[in-house]
Amino acid sequence: MTSYIIRRLLLIIPTLLGILTINFFVIQAAPGGPVEQMLHQLEGDGPGLTSRVSGVGSSELMGSQTASADSRDSRYRGSQGLDPELVERIEAMYGFDQPLLSRYFKMLWDFARFDFGESFFRSTSVLSLIGEKLPVSISLGLWSTLIIYLISIPLGIVKALRHGSRFDVWTSTLIVLGNAVPVFLFAVLLVVLFAGGAWLQIFPLRGLTSPHFADLSLWGKMADYAWHLALPVTSLVIGGFATLTLLTKNAFLDEIHKQYVTTARAKGLCERKILAGHVFRNAMLIVIAGFPAAFVAMFFTGSLLVEVIFSLDGLGLLGFEATLGRDYPVMFGTLYIFTLLGLLLNLLSDITYSLVDPRIDFESRG
Repeated sequence: MTSYIIRRLLLIIPTLLGILTINFFVIQAAPGGPVEQMLHQLEGDGPGLTSRVSGVGSSELMGSQTASADSRDSRYRGSQGLDPELVERIEAMYGFDQPLLSRYFKMLWDFARFDFGESFFRSTSVLSLIGEKLPVSISLGLWSTLIIYLISIPLGIVKALRHGSRFDVWTSTLIVLGNAVPVFLFAVLLVVLFAGGAWLQIFPLRGLTSPHFADLSLWGKMADYAWHLALPVTSLVIGGFATLTLLTKNAFLDEIHKQYVTTARAKGLCERKILAGHVFRNAMLIVIAGFPAAFVAMFFTGSLLVEVIFSLDGLGLLGFEATLGRDYPVMFGTLYIFTLLGLLLNLLSDITYSLVDPRIDFESRG
């Protein structure tokens, strides 16, 4: 198993390289980059953006906006009427004065050292931004995924054992209804009912902790943290446990009706031992296979609207805003982190396979 883990870790390098390469050249070819956005804002706001363009004074901006048509730079939309020297200075500010391949290899070298540079528009390093937003995303992703698995697996097993009963029918109806309603609608409903909407004001609507969090005791901090997370995590759990529950049920039903279960019963093994020692181990393989994708989706993309509704500033919102604003360092930095985490979770999934069912030997596949 050790050599397999080493091979998988080494495989992460070309995989990351391929994903970053494809995204780099696709994004560079897309219109509306940071230089074009800054030029557009300069034409619209003039000296009001002086602080955004390092080393460019108000008089230069005013002069650039009154430049003649002969001095226009046609490489960018929005550069009409601006001094070409100003355009070159903005390119240099964002690193676009270098050739495309030079920027590409510089990005690879920086990322190999986990140096993601600084945000174009936030005047801070990408690592600082990620570190600032990470607690929110970890809290939402970790607790919601954990609760979903703790609810879905036992519920799916019970539904499989009581297949066709009234319990199975009623729970299936609730699960289908929960799956049909979008997560953000559950979030809005919880806000209306419990966070100062038309009904009660029990839970807070903003932030991960209270302003006086640092002054609380250990138990007080834990309670305050759980109090702030109650509604956003609940909305994610309600909207996310349906698929895993039905997957667990169907996997158990499939295993229960196999020949080895009939043989085990004929040999006199008790039902609990059959379910725990044989059926559970085989049925859980398909559930474990979906864990990395489920966690990454919940960790980043799945919580975007929930972050917005509950005023939680996490990685999902950061990546979304960076994409809209063409903040390339933040875009590529978060992409790198997301991809690396997903690949490591896939490896963790394979290791879990072996722990659940020792008969699976990835080492022999090489």
